[in-house]
Amino acid sequence: MNDPVNSNFENRGPAMANMNISMSPKSLGHLVPWAVAIAFFFLFPERLGQWTEILIWVLFTISMDLALGYAGIVTLGHAAFFGIGAYTAGLMSIHVTGDPIIGMVAATVLAGIAGLITGMLILHTTGVTLLMLTLAIAAMLENWANRATKITGGDDGLQGMELGNLFGIFEFNFFGVTAFWYALGVLFIWFLIAYRIVRSPFGRSIDGIRQNANRMRAIGTPVWWRLVVMYGVSAAMAGSAGALTSYKTEFVGLTVLQLLTSGIVAVMLILGGQKTIYGAFFGAAIYIMVRDTAAETYPFLSEAIIGIMLILVVLFLEDGVMSVPKILRRRPKKAAE
Repeated sequence: MNDPVNSNFENRGPAMANMNISMSPKSLGHLVPWAVAIAFFFLFPERLGQWTEILIWVLFTISMDLALGYAGIVTLGHAAFFGIGAYTAGLMSIHVTGDPIIGMVAATVLAGIAGLITGMLILHTTGVTLLMLTLAIAAMLENWANRATKITGGDDGLQGMELGNLFGIFEFNFFGVTAFWYALGVLFIWFLIAYRIVRSPFGRSIDGIRQNANRMRAIGTPVWWRLVVMYGVSAAMAGSAGALTSYKTEFVGLTVLQLLTSGIVAVMLILGGQKTIYGAFFGAAIYIMVRDTAAETYPFLSEAIIGIMLILVVLFLEDGVMSVPKILRRRPKKAAE
């Protein structure tokens, strides 16, 4: 007589095996960006500053993706929160404590609060009006930072930062080893948070709001509040990126608040692809590596090269670099048809 329990497992065995096989490549794919970052640390230690900068901009780009890609909040003033984080971390290290963790927490919280407050003020609007309001907020902050020379240093920038050792052990020095691992650790924590948010019921409702806000209101979704919360989370993440850049350079200049900074992170998001999170890794890495290589080889044409690259991506890769696998999968299907 057949054992029903054993026969049941025998029937389910191939299915379970196939499921595990199909899940393995996807699970391994999540490890690739982190493995590459760690490998670059050991393979190219002489370019540690560049890798750290890439990690910081990846974090900033993910924050932009949460606001623009997932929530559909059109903004050109995301540098405001990046700058708030940078100045907060810098001022904390000068006047309060050089502990990089306390400074990071303060920068993240203050930027998040700024995002919530400004979000409540501007997210009643949409389209061009919203775009101009985000731009105006960043411009006002930049103007204030320029005039408040006793606090921010104005045109000369915020100088004299004194950083303590990370966890009381690891020193922030000229070689940038601690800055790299600290940036990687902060990025990893925020990545897990972002990944969880966009796949949660809250994140799916945000996606629904982006697609059709009126329909979401009709089913009772608090559209405005959810957008404000998402904007606040995005701002807090941008503030963390700003704090990291101040720790990396031990200097904060007005550039952290400028329109150019918001434009650069938007370009990185377009290059990598929106609504993917992983697109931020590709977008930031491609932009910075092309920028630095072009500046070394053709210093007077570097901006033109970046512009041409962006045009080509927009024309041929509608969803950025992350759309390449989709395009490659479509070609065999078209050939078969």
